[in-house]
Amino acid sequence: MKNVMFVCKRNSCRSQMAEGFAKTLGAGKINVTSSGLEASRVHPTAIQVMEEIGIDITGQTSDPLDAFKAEDYDAVISLCGCGVNLPEAWVLRQVFADWELEDPDGKPLTTFQRVRDEIKTRVEALIAQLA
Repeated sequence: MKNVMFVCKRNSCRSQMAEGFAKTLGAGKINVTSSGLEASRVHPTAIQVMEEIGIDITGQTSDPLDAFKAEDYDAVISLCGCGVNLPEAWVLRQVFADWELEDPDGKPLTTFQRVRDEIKTRVEALIAQLA
């Protein structure tokens, strides 16, 4: 099974939703972790919009990227355009993509829902690519 790292600025919204989708949709197909250039918290609205579709991310934690080793991962996905700020070892994994999704933090619930749905579509494609 491939090991996937979703990374974002604060590991609060987008990367947490991606982790939730990948753990649910990719169960038995991929291993998933998420992290941030800095750690913060799992955003309450991210938790809420994932609960709306039956995925519980309340047990996930916000962790800093430097707590992990790049060589442990096959695929690294940046969700915020932060790929340019990642250490080179992370960008040089077998699969690297920078999805550059809008940050929903501080925006209306509808923005969280739209970004969530965009993440789901991309995670589904990633699982198919890696499985």
